[in-house]
Amino acid sequence: MFTGIVTDMGRIVETKVTGDLRARIATGYDVNGIDIGASIACDGVCLTVVALGSEPENWFDVEISAETVSKTNLGTWVPGKRVNLERALKVGDELGGHIVSGHVDGLAEVVKVAPEGGSVRVTFRAPRALARFIAPKGSVALNGTSLTVNEVEGCDFGVNFIPHTQAMTTWGAVKLGDMVNLEIDTMARYVARLREWD
Repeated sequence: MFTGIVTDMGRIVETKVTGDLRARIATGYDVNGIDIGASIACDGVCLTVVALGSEPENWFDVEISAETVSKTNLGTWVPGKRVNLERALKVGDELGGHIVSGHVDGLAEVVKVAPEGGSVRVTFRAPRALARFIAPKGSVALNGTSLTVNEVEGCDFGVNFIPHTQAMTTWGAVKLGDMVNLEIDTMARYVARLREWD
């Protein structure tokens, strides 16, 4: 489990196809404190660490299944790309965002980017099947970042990125047409399921 509070911006060092997609990610994390088999959310996708190293810089490797590639934007990873990272939640950690599983539901498209004071307001378009789970003042995880929804109109919803979020995550480089990993709020999923039950 995660909180959607990004704690590092990693960098893709290399990717290769080995049956699955394997990626090496440079990180500011102390790799001596990461175990093989640990879960790290990478742009919101819960991935398993399969190798670690510290030369020439701290890095970890993950393997990404074809199923995960088909449901996320991880297939677009190229060397140099920055990614949002979060270590798994530990008992007793502060829950600053909301409960995030790292199981991406689909992709949302950036359809508008507009400066608003020092912030940036971004409008996203969710897939129709997921749009019903997104509500004003509710939570979503986008590329692993816990965010509050400002407004919703049909499949479109808006989020405001304050300067701190822009500086500490990859959201400082958001642009029109970006496809981002969307995880809907777990509570919304369960409420919808209860309403469907006869």
